[in-house]
Amino acid sequence: MAVEERTLDEIAFSNPEFVTNPFWGGIHTNSVLWYFSESPFFDVMSNNTVLRTQLEHNEQLRWILFNREAFEARLRTMNGVEFVVAEQPADQGPGGTGVWVIRKQMRKKRQGEEDEVSLLNTFHVVGDNIYMAPVAADLLGSRMLSITQRLNKFMSIAARLPDFSPALGHRYLPPPSSRLKAIESQLSQGSKEPTPLPDALQTSKKVPSSADINASNYLDVRLLEESLNITQKYGDEYMDENPVTGQPGDFHLSTTGRKDKDKLSVPVVKAPAPAASGKPSAPPTPLKTDIPPARKGSKSPRTPGMPKPKRRKSSKVHSAGGISPT
Repeated sequence: MAVEERTLDEIAFSNPEFVTNPFWGGIHTNSVLWYFSESPFFDVMSNNTVLRTQLEHNEQLRWILFNREAFEARLRTMNGVEFVVAEQPADQGPGGTGVWVIRKQMRKKRQGEEDEVSLLNTFHVVGDNIYMAPVAADLLGSRMLSITQRLNKFMSIAARLPDFSPALGHRYLPPPSSRLKAIESQLSQGSKEPTPLPDALQTSKKVPSSADINASNYLDVRLLEESLNITQKYGDEYMDENPVTGQPGDFHLSTTGRKDKDKLSVPVVKAPAPAASGKPSAPPTPLKTDIPPARKGSKSPRTPGMPKPKRRKSSKVHSAGGISPT
């Protein structure tokens, strides 16, 4: 029984013979329950089967079989499993939607209180096809399985992308195969008779590898990022405000310390101008700028009893070079 319930949501039932039978006149409000009873979704042990058997053997009440409202009113007086119409199409004509909703439910009678009704399954009648509504657990399981498969596919692709090198660190960019092919095509379009080169240069010439191109692209991106960071941080500062002077190894900021030095210097106070009067002011005393020659020092007194010192004659050298030292 459990295996059948798991596979019922994969079944689409249709019975064209019932639809074309003139006795029923197609699918409408009084025949939809009997059309549903022909499907494998119907439970022959339900109250619908019991009540149908009772009415078929009672000629006075047989009309209830062809009146859905009266039939469902009789079902509400019984205990057990029942099938009832929960929703019906707004337009039941030929151009209408034709979608019916039938519920399988368990009814329990309680004395002095309302009946306890629990929903078991839901079915849809679309045109002449009957489908079982999927269970929420099945929908969630299907969605989770789809998500898991896509995550596994993503992880298998992402595992091949990261690359690490001590110089560049971690990288997650795929190799630029298109750029490498463009470089190879440009090299192949060269002259058929190039200028001959020495053997050393011919052997050293090679096509750049994808790793070198990746490293160059990565360094360009890093340089651009560093330049933008410096611009945002120091973009409002200019060297003209405090220019650098000097030479390599001895640079100086030209205006550093000058403003502080001017603040520390003692300001020169100008003498107040003399008040205007009728008498002319006396001319200023001239300043003596000529310094008189220094006088010779006085001779030291001679000690009595001491002989007079003899004067030593300096020898003169008559030469064009001048006087020799004594």
